[in-house]
Formats: sequence, structure tokens, C-alpha cells
Amino acid sequence: MTQAPTPTADTVRRLVRSLLKEGGDDTAGPDVRPVTEGLEYTWWVGTRHVLRLEPDREASVRRRRELRLRDLVRPHVPVAVPTSVAHGDWAPGLAYTLDTKVPGGTADEHEVSAVGEADLAGLLTGLRAVPVRQAEALGAPRTAPRSLEALRRMAVHAAERLAAADEFDAARLHQLTPPGAAQLAAQPGTAVLTHHGLTGEHVVVSADGRVRGILDWTRAALGDPAEDIAGLAVAVGSPAAVRAATLAGYGARPCLRGLWLARCDTVIRLAAHLEGRAGGSPVLLRTQLRRAWEPILLERLSDFKEDEPEP
Repeated sequence: MTQAPTPTADTVRRLVRSLLKEGGDDTAGPDVRPVTEGLEYTWWVGTRHVLRLEPDREASVRRRRELRLRDLVRPHVPVAVPTSVAHGDWAPGLAYTLDTKVPGGTADEHEVSAVGEADLAGLLTGLRAVPVRQAEALGAPRTAPRSLEALRRMAVHAAERLAAADEFDAARLHQLTPPGAAQLAAQPGTAVLTHHGLTGEHVVVSADGRVRGILDWTRAALGDPAEDIAGLAVAVGSPAAVRAATLAGYGARPCLRGLWLARCDTVIRLAAHLEGRAGGSPVLLRTQLRRAWEPILLERLSDFKEDEPEP
């Protein structure tokens, strides 16, 4: 595979100047800077736009598909979905999109208020309303539900390693037994369009706690709605995620499934990082672990109705 060129400030400035038709002499151009140090493929452009450049053809396919899916999702959800003002190829076969910036901070910076939880409920409700056939026709892939029992076994071993490092009480995972994991298996016929990549940095939150937008739809897929509940548990905490899912009409089974997906995932990710097998910020990984393991009232229930209707 051909190595993608590394974009420079001059490269980005020339591209966006042609797209935005900004005036000035040949050397002038909008202020551009990388969004994150070391991540040279995403750039702020002035104060109103963000430019995303894809480094390879596989990522370019996902970005082009995202543009189509964002237009499909937008009428169904009450929060902002990024809008592209220009898109194309910035190098042969490599996609870009210049998006309008969604104003606000992130869920890693601001707490979500009760009204913000209602915004998240609207997001989950809206995603369930997106016609599955339309999403599939636009290229949304289908993803099989993960085995919670297999994930539980991985998390048990990871928790033991974290306990040895004095990072986590491994006994907390005993709450999820093999029969419990089996009871929380995904139910057939419940696939919906999911964002499938909800993290704190992808949830735009204003200073007053309202959720203003959801970023990065490149991983959107038709699959298990509990994955988005799990993502929200990591992004905004388990109590807020479960309250939002409940407001969206989800019952105990998908809420608890999402809760335990998030808990197992965060234990496994932190253990992998501490063992040098994965990157990431240890501070953020510990924060995500704490959020996912915040107690909720629902998990204190010993059982729930097997015939409980699911959306």
C-alpha cells in the first residue's frame, strides 16, 4: 500500500483556501492547527470548521460512507450531526471532509445535566427510528452481537492483573456470573443503527450540561443497541447512560447488557495499557473505568421479567 503523504500546515491551508474561497494574497490563508498534538490528519480551520483527512483507502471508504449516513441520521435525532461543507480527495484515493464545527466542549470536560440525559435519550430513540433497510443500502455494515460470557472471562483475567497492580478490586466482577451473562445475551431481531463509537470526545456538551452534538460516525453499524448504551456508560457514567436508555424505552435487559459490556471493556483496556499492549492515556482509561463502574439502582435487582417487551 502506498504510504500516505503527511499533511503539513501549508498543505491544509492551500486546500481549505480553495474550498472556502477566502481572499488575500498567495501566502495568506485561514488559521490552521492540528486538533491534537501528534494527530496530523485532523485540523481546526479558523474558528468554525474542522478538516478531517484520511490516511489510507480503508479509512477513506468509512469516511465517504459516514457522509451518507450522517444525512440519513440527521432528521431523526435531536442533537447536531456534523455537516460537511466540502468533501473529496486530498491525495489520490484519500478522502477528506471539511465540516462545520459543532460548538461546545466534550463529555470529558463537562458533566451532562438531567436535560442532557433527555438529549441522549432522544439520540437513542432517533437511532432506533432510522430505517434499517435504508441504512444498509447506504453501506452500513451489520455487526454480530458480542458474547458477554466470552468478554466476562477476559475481564476476569484482566481484573486479576489490575488487582495485583492495586488498580482494581477483582471481586467486583463476581457480580456478573456465567448464568447472568447468559441471561443478558443479545435478543434476536433487535438490531438497530448504532453509532458504535461513543466516547467522551465524541459527545459534544455545552457548559450548561446539554448534549449539543455527536461526532465521528465512521463506525456506525447495524447491530446491538447495547453497544451504544455501553459507550454512553463510558462517556457520561453508568447512571446517566441507563437513565437515558430507560427514557428511550429500553428495558432492563439491554440496559444491564450495556452496563456490563462497558465494565468488562474498561477493565480489559486498562489492563492492556498497563501491560504495554495498548496505547491511550492512563488518566482517561482510569476515568472511563470509574464511570463504567458507578453503581446504578437497576443492578441491585436480582432478576427481571423474562417476557419484558423490548423496543
